[in-house]
Amino acid sequence: MTASAHGSTAVPPHTALAEAAPAKTPPPASGPAKKFLAAACRWLAFLAALPVLAMSVIRALPEEWPVLAVQLLSFTPWLAVPATVALILALVGRSRWLQVFTAALLLCQAFWLFPFDAARPAAAPDAAATVELRAMTINAEFGQADAERIVQLVRDNGIGLLTVQEHSQALQDRLTAAGLDLLLPHRISDPSDDGAGSAVYSSHALEEVGLIPDTPFRMPTVRLTAEAEGSVAVLEVTNVHALPPVDLRVDQWRSDLAAVGRLAGRPGHRLLIGDFNATYDHSEFRQLLDSGPGLVDVAAASGSRLLPTWPMEGPRLPGITIDHLVTSPEVGSSGYQVHGVPGTDHAAVLATLALPAG
Repeated sequence: MTASAHGSTAVPPHTALAEAAPAKTPPPASGPAKKFLAAACRWLAFLAALPVLAMSVIRALPEEWPVLAVQLLSFTPWLAVPATVALILALVGRSRWLQVFTAALLLCQAFWLFPFDAARPAAAPDAAATVELRAMTINAEFGQADAERIVQLVRDNGIGLLTVQEHSQALQDRLTAAGLDLLLPHRISDPSDDGAGSAVYSSHALEEVGLIPDTPFRMPTVRLTAEAEGSVAVLEVTNVHALPPVDLRVDQWRSDLAAVGRLAGRPGHRLLIGDFNATYDHSEFRQLLDSGPGLVDVAAASGSRLLPTWPMEGPRLPGITIDHLVTSPEVGSSGYQVHGVPGTDHAAVLATLALPAG
Protein backbone atom coordinates (compact mmCIF):
# COMPACT_ATOMS: atom_id res chain seq x y z
CA MET A 1 0.00 0.00 0.00
CA THR A 2 1.41 3.41 -0.97
CA ALA A 3 1.29 6.69 0.92
CA SER A 4 -0.86 8.24 -1.79
CA ALA A 5 -3.45 5.60 -1.12
CA HIS A 6 -4.05 7.06 2.35
CA GLY A 7 -4.06 10.68 1.12
CA SER A 8 -0.92 11.74 3.12
CA THR A 9 2.31 13.45 2.08
CA ALA A 10 5.81 12.30 3.17
CA VAL A 11 7.89 14.75 5.35
CA PRO A 12 11.60 15.07 4.59
CA PRO A 13 13.71 13.79 7.50
CA HIS A 14 15.71 16.99 7.99
CA THR A 15 12.52 19.03 8.27
CA ALA A 16 11.19 16.80 11.02
CA LEU A 17 14.40 17.16 13.05
CA ALA A 18 14.26 20.93 12.74
CA GLU A 19 10.73 20.99 14.10
CA ALA A 20 11.66 18.70 17.01
CA ALA A 21 14.73 20.73 18.15
CA PRO A 22 13.97 23.25 20.93
CA ALA A 23 14.38 26.95 20.19
CA LYS A 24 17.66 28.52 21.39
CA THR A 25 17.32 30.66 24.60
CA PRO A 26 18.84 34.16 24.20
CA PRO A 27 21.58 35.08 26.75
CA PRO A 28 20.34 36.96 29.81
CA ALA A 29 20.48 40.69 29.44
CA SER A 30 23.38 42.27 31.36
CA GLY A 31 22.17 45.85 30.98
CA PRO A 32 20.13 46.06 34.23
CA ALA A 33 23.00 44.59 36.30
CA LYS A 34 25.47 47.12 34.89
CA LYS A 35 23.07 49.95 35.54
CA PHE A 36 22.56 48.81 39.14
CA LEU A 37 26.33 48.55 39.72
CA ALA A 38 26.92 52.01 38.28
CA ALA A 39 24.15 53.52 40.40
CA ALA A 40 25.46 51.81 43.54
CA CYS A 41 28.98 53.08 42.85
CA ARG A 42 27.69 56.62 42.37
CA TRP A 43 25.93 56.55 45.73
CA LEU A 44 28.94 55.03 47.48
CA ALA A 45 31.22 57.63 45.89
CA PHE A 46 28.96 60.41 47.12
CA LEU A 47 28.84 58.96 50.64
CA ALA A 48 32.64 58.56 50.74
CA ALA A 49 33.14 62.11 49.48
CA LEU A 50 30.85 63.81 52.00
CA PRO A 51 33.12 63.55 55.08
CA VAL A 52 36.12 64.47 52.93
CA LEU A 53 34.27 67.58 51.75
CA ALA A 54 33.30 68.55 55.31
CA MET A 55 36.86 68.18 56.64
CA SER A 56 38.28 69.95 53.59
CA VAL A 57 36.12 72.99 54.34
CA ILE A 58 37.28 72.96 57.96
CA ARG A 59 40.92 72.58 56.86
CA ALA A 60 40.63 75.44 54.37
CA LEU A 61 39.01 77.99 56.70
CA PRO A 62 41.20 79.22 59.61
CA GLU A 63 38.37 79.48 62.14
CA GLU A 64 38.27 78.62 65.83
CA TRP A 65 36.48 75.34 65.27
CA PRO A 66 34.90 73.33 68.11
CA VAL A 67 36.92 70.65 69.84
CA LEU A 68 35.71 67.70 67.73
CA ALA A 69 36.69 69.46 64.51
CA VAL A 70 40.09 70.36 66.00
CA GLN A 71 40.71 66.72 66.89
CA LEU A 72 39.62 65.45 63.48
CA LEU A 73 41.86 67.98 61.75
CA SER A 74 44.84 66.10 63.20
CA PHE A 75 44.04 63.23 60.84
CA THR A 76 43.74 65.37 57.68
CA PRO A 77 46.55 63.50 55.84
CA TRP A 78 44.49 60.31 56.06
CA LEU A 79 41.64 61.92 54.10
CA ALA A 80 43.58 61.00 50.96
CA VAL A 81 42.38 57.40 51.47
CA PRO A 82 38.58 57.99 51.28
CA ALA A 83 39.15 60.67 48.62
CA THR A 84 40.91 58.10 46.42
CA VAL A 85 38.18 55.52 47.05
CA ALA A 86 35.51 58.09 46.15
CA LEU A 87 37.24 58.90 42.84
CA ILE A 88 37.54 55.22 41.89
CA LEU A 89 33.87 54.65 42.65
CA ALA A 90 32.93 57.73 40.61
CA LEU A 91 34.89 56.38 37.65
CA VAL A 92 33.10 53.03 37.87
CA GLY A 93 29.77 54.84 38.28
CA ARG A 94 30.41 56.79 35.07
CA SER A 95 29.18 60.09 36.46
CA ARG A 96 31.07 62.98 34.93
CA TRP A 97 30.14 65.58 37.54
CA LEU A 98 30.95 63.15 40.35
CA GLN A 99 34.31 62.37 38.78
CA VAL A 100 35.17 66.07 38.62
CA PHE A 101 33.98 66.60 42.19
CA THR A 102 35.95 63.69 43.70
CA ALA A 103 39.04 64.52 41.64
CA ALA A 104 38.96 68.07 43.01
CA LEU A 105 38.73 66.71 46.57
CA LEU A 106 41.70 64.44 45.95
CA LEU A 107 43.72 67.35 44.54
CA CYS A 108 42.99 69.31 47.74
CA GLN A 109 44.37 66.44 49.82
CA ALA A 110 47.50 66.28 47.67
CA PHE A 111 48.01 70.03 48.09
CA TRP A 112 47.80 69.69 51.88
CA LEU A 113 49.94 66.57 51.99
CA PHE A 114 52.79 68.43 50.28
CA PRO A 115 52.27 72.09 51.20
CA PHE A 116 54.05 74.75 49.19
CA ASP A 117 53.95 77.19 52.11
CA ALA A 118 56.30 75.16 54.32
CA ALA A 119 59.13 77.52 55.21
CA ARG A 120 62.68 76.41 54.57
CA PRO A 121 65.66 77.32 56.76
CA ALA A 122 67.90 80.00 55.35
CA ALA A 123 71.15 78.73 53.87
CA ALA A 124 74.15 79.44 56.03
CA PRO A 125 76.49 81.89 54.27
CA ASP A 126 79.54 79.93 55.39
CA ALA A 127 79.63 76.38 56.77
CA ALA A 128 82.58 77.37 58.96
CA ALA A 129 80.42 80.02 60.65
CA THR A 130 78.03 77.48 62.18
CA VAL A 131 78.09 75.19 65.19
CA GLU A 132 76.43 71.79 64.80
CA LEU A 133 73.95 70.66 67.45
CA ARG A 134 72.09 67.37 67.39
CA ALA A 135 68.76 67.87 69.23
CA MET A 136 66.14 65.39 70.42
CA THR A 137 62.78 65.58 72.20
CA ILE A 138 60.58 62.99 73.90
CA ASN A 139 57.26 63.09 75.75
CA ALA A 140 57.84 60.50 78.48
CA GLU A 141 54.11 59.89 79.23
CA PHE A 142 54.09 60.55 82.97
CA GLY A 143 57.72 59.50 83.24
CA GLN A 144 57.08 55.94 82.06
CA ALA A 145 59.42 56.06 79.03
CA ASP A 146 62.23 53.51 78.86
CA ALA A 147 65.29 55.33 80.21
CA GLU A 148 67.73 52.82 78.71
CA ARG A 149 66.28 53.40 75.23
CA ILE A 150 66.46 57.18 75.62
CA VAL A 151 70.10 57.03 76.67
CA GLN A 152 70.85 54.64 73.80
CA LEU A 153 69.38 57.11 71.29
CA VAL A 154 71.39 59.95 72.84
CA ARG A 155 74.60 57.94 72.67
CA ASP A 156 74.12 56.43 69.21
CA ASN A 157 73.06 59.70 67.57
CA GLY A 158 75.50 62.07 69.26
CA ILE A 159 72.70 64.09 70.86
CA GLY A 160 73.89 67.33 72.42
CA LEU A 161 70.46 68.62 73.50
CA LEU A 162 67.58 66.57 74.96
CA THR A 163 64.22 67.96 76.05
CA VAL A 164 61.74 65.84 78.02
CA GLN A 165 58.06 66.52 78.60
CA GLU A 166 56.01 64.80 81.34
CA HIS A 167 59.28 64.40 83.23
CA SER A 168 59.16 62.76 86.67
CA GLN A 169 61.68 62.31 89.46
CA ALA A 170 61.57 58.54 88.95
CA LEU A 171 62.48 58.97 85.27
CA GLN A 172 65.26 61.38 86.16
CA ASP A 173 66.71 58.80 88.55
CA ARG A 174 66.51 56.06 85.91
CA LEU A 175 68.15 58.29 83.30
CA THR A 176 70.99 59.01 85.73
CA ALA A 177 71.41 55.30 86.46
CA ALA A 178 71.50 54.61 82.70
CA GLY A 179 74.37 57.06 82.25
CA LEU A 180 72.67 60.14 80.77
CA ASP A 181 74.48 62.54 83.09
CA LEU A 182 77.81 61.39 81.69
CA LEU A 183 76.68 62.14 78.14
CA LEU A 184 74.75 65.33 78.88
CA PRO A 185 76.14 66.76 82.13
CA HIS A 186 74.20 70.06 82.05
CA ARG A 187 70.60 69.83 83.24
CA ILE A 188 67.73 72.16 84.09
CA SER A 189 64.77 70.10 85.30
CA ASP A 190 61.50 70.49 87.13
CA PRO A 191 60.09 66.97 87.61
CA SER A 192 56.47 66.28 88.45
CA ASP A 193 54.22 63.23 88.63
CA ASP A 194 51.16 64.92 87.11
CA GLY A 195 52.46 65.32 83.55
CA ALA A 196 53.49 68.96 83.99
CA GLY A 197 57.18 68.24 84.57
CA SER A 198 59.96 69.11 82.14
CA ALA A 199 63.70 68.70 81.73
CA VAL A 200 66.43 70.01 79.44
CA TYR A 201 69.72 68.06 79.23
CA SER A 202 72.73 69.31 77.30
CA SER A 203 76.38 68.73 76.59
CA HIS A 204 76.73 72.52 76.46
CA ALA A 205 76.29 75.17 79.14
CA LEU A 206 72.69 76.06 80.02
CA GLU A 207 71.21 79.13 81.63
CA GLU A 208 67.62 79.57 82.82
CA VAL A 209 65.70 82.34 81.07
CA GLY A 210 62.15 81.88 82.35
CA LEU A 211 58.79 80.13 82.02
CA ILE A 212 55.97 80.81 79.59
CA PRO A 213 53.23 82.24 81.83
CA ASP A 214 49.69 80.96 82.33
CA THR A 215 50.21 77.42 81.07
CA PRO A 216 49.18 74.23 82.94
CA PHE A 217 52.33 72.41 81.77
CA ARG A 218 55.71 73.96 82.55
CA MET A 219 57.37 75.33 79.43
CA PRO A 220 60.80 76.71 80.38
CA THR A 221 63.13 78.65 78.11
CA VAL A 222 66.87 78.14 78.56
CA ARG A 223 69.87 79.71 76.89
CA LEU A 224 72.35 77.24 75.42
CA THR A 225 75.89 78.30 74.57
CA ALA A 226 77.64 75.92 72.19
CA GLU A 227 81.32 76.07 71.31
CA ALA A 228 83.10 74.18 68.56
CA GLU A 229 86.53 74.79 66.96
CA GLY A 230 86.72 78.34 68.19
CA SER A 231 83.18 79.26 67.12
CA VAL A 232 80.50 80.15 69.67
CA ALA A 233 76.72 79.98 69.06
CA VAL A 234 73.91 80.97 71.39
CA LEU A 235 70.47 79.37 71.12
CA GLU A 236 67.34 80.03 73.16
CA VAL A 237 65.49 76.73 73.65
CA THR A 238 61.87 76.44 74.78
CA ASN A 239 60.69 73.05 75.98
CA VAL A 240 57.14 73.05 74.57
CA HIS A 241 54.23 71.09 76.01
CA ALA A 242 50.88 72.51 74.99
CA LEU A 243 47.72 71.26 76.64
CA PRO A 244 45.90 68.69 74.45
CA PRO A 245 42.74 70.03 72.73
CA VAL A 246 40.14 67.99 74.63
CA ASP A 247 36.83 69.02 76.20
CA LEU A 248 36.73 72.65 77.32
CA ARG A 249 40.52 72.77 77.37
CA VAL A 250 40.65 73.58 73.67
CA ASP A 251 40.76 77.30 74.56
CA GLN A 252 43.79 76.71 76.79
CA TRP A 253 45.40 74.77 73.94
CA ARG A 254 44.99 77.79 71.68
CA SER A 255 46.33 80.06 74.41
CA ASP A 256 49.39 77.84 74.91
CA LEU A 257 50.25 77.83 71.19
CA ALA A 258 49.77 81.59 70.95
CA ALA A 259 52.06 82.11 73.96
CA VAL A 260 54.75 79.95 72.35
CA GLY A 261 54.37 81.88 69.12
CA ARG A 262 54.95 85.19 70.89
CA LEU A 263 58.49 84.07 71.68
CA ALA A 264 59.32 84.32 68.00
CA GLY A 265 59.32 88.09 68.13
CA ARG A 266 62.18 88.16 70.62
CA PRO A 267 65.72 88.67 69.34
CA GLY A 268 68.20 85.83 68.99
CA HIS A 269 68.33 82.37 67.46
CA ARG A 270 65.51 80.17 68.69
CA LEU A 271 64.40 76.54 68.96
CA LEU A 272 60.88 75.58 70.00
CA ILE A 273 60.98 71.86 70.67
CA GLY A 274 58.58 69.36 72.18
CA ASP A 275 54.95 68.22 72.21
CA PHE A 276 52.79 70.90 70.58
CA ASN A 277 49.70 68.63 70.52
CA ALA A 278 49.09 70.17 67.10
CA THR A 279 49.78 69.19 63.50
CA TYR A 280 50.65 71.25 60.46
CA ASP A 281 46.97 71.01 59.45
CA HIS A 282 45.85 73.07 62.46
CA SER A 283 45.60 76.75 61.60
CA GLU A 284 46.72 77.51 65.18
CA PHE A 285 50.04 75.79 64.51
CA ARG A 286 50.49 77.53 61.16
CA GLN A 287 49.72 80.85 62.85
CA LEU A 288 52.46 80.05 65.35
CA LEU A 289 54.88 79.54 62.47
CA ASP A 290 53.79 82.84 60.96
CA SER A 291 54.08 84.74 64.25
CA GLY A 292 57.79 85.37 63.75
CA PRO A 293 60.05 86.09 60.81
CA GLY A 294 59.33 82.80 59.07
CA LEU A 295 59.64 80.12 61.74
CA VAL A 296 60.54 76.71 60.29
CA ASP A 297 58.93 73.39 61.15
CA VAL A 298 61.92 71.09 60.63
CA ALA A 299 59.73 68.10 59.68
CA ALA A 300 57.83 70.03 57.01
CA ALA A 301 61.02 71.64 55.72
CA SER A 302 62.69 68.23 55.32
CA GLY A 303 59.68 66.68 53.58
CA SER A 304 59.10 64.36 56.54
CA ARG A 305 56.05 65.92 58.15
CA LEU A 306 53.98 62.78 57.53
CA LEU A 307 56.18 60.61 59.76
CA PRO A 308 53.87 60.03 62.75
CA THR A 309 55.04 60.76 66.29
CA TRP A 310 51.83 59.70 68.06
CA PRO A 311 50.34 57.28 69.07
CA MET A 312 53.19 54.80 69.27
CA GLU A 313 51.36 52.76 71.92
CA GLY A 314 47.80 52.55 73.22
CA PRO A 315 44.75 53.13 70.97
CA ARG A 316 45.08 51.91 67.40
CA LEU A 317 44.58 55.28 65.76
CA PRO A 318 46.07 56.52 62.48
CA GLY A 319 49.46 58.07 63.22
CA ILE A 320 49.82 61.85 63.32
CA THR A 321 52.67 64.31 63.85
CA ILE A 322 52.25 66.43 66.99
CA ASP A 323 55.87 66.58 68.24
CA HIS A 324 57.98 69.20 66.48
CA LEU A 325 61.26 71.03 66.23
CA VAL A 326 60.61 74.63 65.16
CA THR A 327 63.51 76.98 64.52
CA SER A 328 64.10 80.57 63.58
CA PRO A 329 64.85 80.80 59.84
CA GLU A 330 68.58 81.39 60.17
CA VAL A 331 69.06 78.06 62.00
CA GLY A 332 69.77 75.30 59.49
CA SER A 333 68.46 71.75 59.89
CA SER A 334 69.02 68.29 58.46
CA GLY A 335 68.87 64.60 59.36
CA TYR A 336 65.30 64.58 60.70
CA GLN A 337 64.40 61.22 62.32
CA VAL A 338 61.64 59.60 64.37
CA HIS A 339 62.31 56.70 66.76
CA GLY A 340 60.00 54.63 68.96
CA VAL A 341 60.62 54.48 72.70
CA PRO A 342 58.98 51.76 74.83
CA GLY A 343 56.81 52.96 77.70
CA THR A 344 55.46 56.08 76.01
CA ASP A 345 52.91 56.73 73.29
CA HIS A 346 55.13 59.43 71.76
CA ALA A 347 58.12 58.90 69.50
CA ALA A 348 61.48 60.52 70.02
CA VAL A 349 62.11 63.16 67.35
CA LEU A 350 65.62 64.35 66.48
CA ALA A 351 67.46 66.45 63.93
CA THR A 352 70.82 68.13 63.36
CA LEU A 353 70.80 71.92 63.69
CA ALA A 354 73.35 74.33 62.25
CA LEU A 355 73.58 77.28 64.65
CA PRO A 356 74.98 80.54 63.30
CA ALA A 357 78.10 81.48 65.23
CA GLY A 358 78.84 84.90 66.61
